[in-house]
Amino acid sequence: MGGLTDIRLEAVNLTKKFDRKTIFENVNFELTKKSSVAITGRNGSGKSTLIKIIANLLTQSSGELNLFSDGKKVKKEIVYRYIGFVSPYLNLYDEFTGAENLKIASAIRGISGDNSDSVLKQVGLFERRHDLLKIYSSGMKQRLKIAFSILHDPYILLLDEPTSNLDLEGVSVVDDIAGGYKKDRILIIATNDAHEKSLCDSEINLNKI
Repeated sequence: MGGLTDIRLEAVNLTKKFDRKTIFENVNFELTKKSSVAITGRNGSGKSTLIKIIANLLTQSSGELNLFSDGKKVKKEIVYRYIGFVSPYLNLYDEFTGAENLKIASAIRGISGDNSDSVLKQVGLFERRHDLLKIYSSGMKQRLKIAFSILHDPYILLLDEPTSNLDLEGVSVVDDIAGGYKKDRILIIATNDAHEKSLCDSEINLNKI
């Protein structure tokens, strides 16, 4: 997609409730190019829930979440084109290779062209691209999830506990990708990890709203 378009993500009084329990309420922010924010808070404060709402995988109970590209509001049904999402809960296909998993993701997303080799090199899995996922370690699977998230070169990168299961080399991969995104796009990390938090320039603490 590239990172040159003028992008803005705006949340106005975002609130999420499950049954009668309020997970968080009245979350407000405005993020533009070169923005990076860590979503923090105690376990159960709603970090993963909020990032899933931003990813358009969950719907808020009230409030608004709007994405603008070059001043025009992006339709909800195509928001996914602008966003890359890394989560511990993403499903991978053990019966396919790493490269095949990325090709499946490309087909599902309707991505034209094939930059899977490029992203596999970026996450350090190129030499293992033809191995079945069932023999990947947990850290290698996490790297592949990161490759998924940047496959379509999104404007907004959402990371939910991105360095979980990673060794030092894997953490360095996350650092490099996060650093690249905050230079000219939008980076959002849901975390309680001090290092992951340090990758961002601002913070939304869900326990202090």
